[in-house]
Amino acid sequence: MPDYTLRTWIARRIQVRQRLERICTGYLLFLMVVTTKHTLEEAARFSRLHKSQFSKLLKFHPNIAAQSLESLSKQQAKRLSISLEAVKGLPWKIVIIIDSTLQNRSSLHPENSKKFNHGQGFVIGHQWTNVVLILNGILIPLRPIPFYSQRYCRDHDQAYLTEHERVVNYLSNLNLDEYIGPHRSRDVVVLTDSGYDNKKIENAIADKQWAFIMALSKTRSVKSETLYHSTPKSKQWLSVELFFRHHRRLKWSTIRLMTNGTKAKRKEFRIRHTMGYLRYVGWVHLVCSEPKKRSEGRRRYLACNDVRVTARQIMLGYRLRWAVEIYQSCNLRRTLFGPKIDFFGFYYLQLAKILDNESHTGSIGTMISPCSLPHPLLSHENSTCRNLTFASLTIAIPC
Repeated sequence: MPDYTLRTWIARRIQVRQRLERICTGYLLFLMVVTTKHTLEEAARFSRLHKSQFSKLLKFHPNIAAQSLESLSKQQAKRLSISLEAVKGLPWKIVIIIDSTLQNRSSLHPENSKKFNHGQGFVIGHQWTNVVLILNGILIPLRPIPFYSQRYCRDHDQAYLTEHERVVNYLSNLNLDEYIGPHRSRDVVVLTDSGYDNKKIENAIADKQWAFIMALSKTRSVKSETLYHSTPKSKQWLSVELFFRHHRRLKWSTIRLMTNGTKAKRKEFRIRHTMGYLRYVGWVHLVCSEPKKRSEGRRRYLACNDVRVTARQIMLGYRLRWAVEIYQSCNLRRTLFGPKIDFFGFYYLQLAKILDNESHTGSIGTMISPCSLPHPLLSHENSTCRNLTFASLTIAIPC
């Protein structure tokens, strides 16, 4: 079938007005197909439309992608939740991963930009907090959390909230029943890195009776069970780094974990673990881990409020967080939009990811294969990277 069949398939799922149908489907198809850096000029050349149409779309219609993203996320999650299976080697069935990504500015004075510390330096641009759901091994992006600078909030009469406060509000209002239906709270685990080591976030997760596996900052206060019951509640707290340094009786043990890449590799880690109290949170399982070869990484401290799991399962669970890093690297960090509209284009990129997932799974009965017309199309070699080939679109929809 010709490529307009795919455009019709996309239009039926995003449900936009007829006058915006061509520009929306053209832009989403461009994001799904092209693997180089995205620009409005390339989108216009790809869709054979004028650049100004894409500029107006991103500036005046950001809610189209935001609402469609939320609707499609719920549809895909409900399909996958019909028969939920536990993650291999873990007691949980539903995984929520929270991580932030920085989008570099594309001009000297973009709207809602800020200087963020990143690695050994800093980045000037926009920050997004991505929230993804993993069901039966499928990653489903949920509606992301935008970060608004103080200047942007002042200019638009909005109340300024920090990133952590926005995450707390998001988790408090997140109703998983709308995505997967009735479920047990003990089947849900939330994974974050040390950037979200915050008592309010941890208590918001615990209030929902969910489990969390969280990397701790070195200065986070913890206390052993003995000291917790024999000393005042405000004293004798130690940073988690000093805690494990003072408890030399905890022996190192070696665990071996297999990687999930195309080539199976075995990685060895040394771990020490014990039960303890995390300040302002409560009783948790504490793990200190480091690669057996120190050149492969640094020491990391983890905490899990689900005391039924072992230290090995905590390590396995935290490694699932790498899925969001691959997702951000392959799908989000290669964008470049106009100077004042790039902030809103992020919703369309998330929506393109949802549509891309559906077009390559058998859940909707859609299959894409090459033909003879000269249109670019993606061919997946594995789950983490995509190659650009030149072919046309043939869509086979079985009856």
